Amino acid sequence: MSLGFGFSSRHAKKATAKPPAPATPAAPIPTSFDQLPDCALLRESQLVPSPKRPGVHALLPFSAPTLWRKVKAGDFPKPLKLGPRITAWRCGDIRQWLAQQTNTNAVQLAEVQ
Repeated sequence: MSLGFGFSSRHAKKATAKPPAPATPAAPIPTSFDQLPDCALLRESQLVPSPKRPGVHALLPFSAPTLWRKVKAGDFPKPLKLGPRITAWRCGDIRQWLAQQTNTNAVQLAEVQ
């Protein structure tokens, strides 16, 4: 019996069925920003809302173009370039930036009153 490419069935290796390895439970993936470690990386799609993803909550209240304007102006942490088309931000940098915004807003409110 020919299997193609000039091999016959007597040369074909028999498949040996190995029992599947026992599944090891994976570490749970945090679903909340507050549960992520500071070293976690966040992509643009996780930071800003997109009209392509209605109903998906974003961390920041502004659009992607505004995010990039803030990065260019130095008003937002610089991202890490992981590849030619992959950019991400450290979760710790985002937390620090958010804390600075909260502190700045609190000081401005105190000055107004």
